[in-house]
Amino acid sequence: MWALTLYRSTIGKKIIMAITGLILVGFVIAHMLGNLQAFLGPAKLNAYGAFLKGTPELLWLERIVVFFAIVFHALMAWQLTQIKRAARPVGYERREPQVSTLASRTMRWGGALLLVFIVFHILHFTTGTVFPFASRPDAQYPRFSETDVYGNVVSAFRNPWVVIFYVVSMLFLLLHIFHGAWSSVRTLGVSKPSRDPLHRRVSTIIAVVVWLGFVSLPLGVFFGVLR
Repeated sequence: MWALTLYRSTIGKKIIMAITGLILVGFVIAHMLGNLQAFLGPAKLNAYGAFLKGTPELLWLERIVVFFAIVFHALMAWQLTQIKRAARPVGYERREPQVSTLASRTMRWGGALLLVFIVFHILHFTTGTVFPFASRPDAQYPRFSETDVYGNVVSAFRNPWVVIFYVVSMLFLLLHIFHGAWSSVRTLGVSKPSRDPLHRRVSTIIAVVVWLGFVSLPLGVFFGVLR
């Protein structure tokens, strides 16, 4: 089958990684926009949460698509790394990056950190299994709630360690999107070769906007803007 042949090839793995990466970027942007409704007040964010839970077909379709996108994205990254290592089993005695960026050099272990973050985030805000409070939890929001999404956000981000973890994780998300978004477009052959490609500037803007959007929530709670 042509699909299996494509999957087994290096270029096929890169295409799968590019497509799944762009799917995840789209999800991240949508998720960020949903979260930012917290700045419109508790009623708005809680209504958004109620809408998602009230449409389980849509919610589970989204979860399934995102789950398989993450699995195949991580799997292709691991397989391509193994192929690269097999092609050069002995590393350079001295390596001085000439063209690569910090974002490209941190893609592997930054991606591993993001996987850890995703698991924590699900256990934190989706299931409430892991829900660390501040040393003195806010009296108005004393525990995890299935319906009060706004209260969960305020209570969770009063813990400074949780805020730090989220902000640092989002920094690596910024780097991941910056390199991944524009390289995915290049892999798929959408853009033409250029010394200053437009899609690279666009990916930079997207990465910065996503980072600002996500860190605004924990920082907004921590500094008392959201309460």
